[in-house]
Amino acid sequence: MTPRRGFKRRTVLKLGGIAAGATAIAGCSAVIPEAAGRELTSDLPLPERFVVPLPIPPVATPNEAGRYMLTQRESDVEILPGTRTRVWGYDGVFPGPTFDVRRGEPIIVDVRNELPAPTSTHLHGGVNPSDSDGYPTDVIVADGHDFDPGAGSHMATDADQWRLHRGGREYEYPVEQPAAMLWYHDHRMDFTAPQVWRGLCGMFIVRDDDEDRLELPSGDHELPLLLCDRAFNADGSFKYPSVDDSLLAEPGVTGDYHQGVEGDVLLVNGAPWPTTSVDNGSYRLRLLNASNARRFELALDDGGRFTQIGSDQGLLAAPQVLETITIAPGERFDVIVDFSGHDVGDRVVLRNLLGTGAAAEVMRFSVDRAKGTRYRVPKRLSEPPAIAVEDSVGDRKFAFALTNHEHGQMWTINGKPFDPADSLATVKIDTVERWMFSSDFHHPVHVHLGHFQVLNRNGKPPAPEDAGWKDTVDLRPYEFVEVAVRFSGHRGRYMMHCHNLEHEDMAMMANFDVV
Repeated sequence: MTPRRGFKRRTVLKLGGIAAGATAIAGCSAVIPEAAGRELTSDLPLPERFVVPLPIPPVATPNEAGRYMLTQRESDVEILPGTRTRVWGYDGVFPGPTFDVRRGEPIIVDVRNELPAPTSTHLHGGVNPSDSDGYPTDVIVADGHDFDPGAGSHMATDADQWRLHRGGREYEYPVEQPAAMLWYHDHRMDFTAPQVWRGLCGMFIVRDDDEDRLELPSGDHELPLLLCDRAFNADGSFKYPSVDDSLLAEPGVTGDYHQGVEGDVLLVNGAPWPTTSVDNGSYRLRLLNASNARRFELALDDGGRFTQIGSDQGLLAAPQVLETITIAPGERFDVIVDFSGHDVGDRVVLRNLLGTGAAAEVMRFSVDRAKGTRYRVPKRLSEPPAIAVEDSVGDRKFAFALTNHEHGQMWTINGKPFDPADSLATVKIDTVERWMFSSDFHHPVHVHLGHFQVLNRNGKPPAPEDAGWKDTVDLRPYEFVEVAVRFSGHRGRYMMHCHNLEHEDMAMMANFDVV
């Protein structure tokens, strides 16, 4: 393999501790750890929980020409009470504005970059033309800023592998897909993790007539909840272990954080451990894990259950009741929660069973009003398109693992670090293939363009959380997960990758071509 001049030896050698830990796990029957990264400790006192009101991000609106305009820029916002944090935000807010659009009504989004580093915006879960998919080397460079393509890159060192847009560009989103909660975030080569950490993410909701007919809880009874974690420096700024804080030279993180970065402050819609007022009726919670590496196992401390109605790619065929929800980075869950058994004055905490200390709690619901409306979930929600596994035209295997190379250890797929000039698969449009994912660590696997259904885990039935059409699957250590993936909508070059963003930045990505 041709050496990549940007992959610094002192960077890759730091991964050795992860391999040693993985080997130790593989060699015994101990319980596989649920932690997917290493936690950063903030340098200032953590805020009191359940004090900050839950914010709801602004809704994006088109201009007079019917186009959406987003400007990526720096701004100082209050995240922790009494301090200011500089964020990189779409329109300067974190999370960015929420898109609320309808199926069959295409939109154009003009993204302008005013940040000191290049950006690429990916609509996660979208069925979009490849040139609007947010490819990692298809970037916007702000006016007045220089950028040397490939300088210091882990993966793309040749200038001809980059496509540069000066100042801004437009993204075309056909929105020809069922109602679902998608999300958008930065996807720049080598620096996705720190740029999302600084705030470049937001929610994107697609609606359609089929969903409207269900008359689901709406308005104040529909809560989009973007979950993530961050750590903070003493001055209130985001704390992150970048090798290069300018995000312009050497990529990567220091120390053991190559396994994934977790923060000790849990945020919902950008607020630390927020609280929100509810009545004793039913609420629709749209849950998104937008963390770099942290997984959540969500539970209600009153013993209440979640009625899941939707997954990554929209409504389930029928609802299912879950006592807990394990959600990996990139995944979404659409659930109904019923507070009808509560009296005014009751408090219900959304807990994280994978967290300890303050990270064991996420947010609180305060039942402050009576006479709420209870929603009766129908036994049949939708008629999602069937996938005929027997019609599969191909079987492929993709191993997500830390592997040894001449320059050190690297996160890879099938033993190969990402190469923008290479492709691991060529698939035919409007076909189905069976893909087997295997792992050595926690790797939430995300497939661009292609949507899939989980067939089995280690040869056994899928987990309850695997239900429905998905674009991201929680792949746990030493698991084999088989999926049936359908490729439709567009031809071109797309990719799959680990959605642990530190793994993604350290080369755990691969191209595939739809022809």
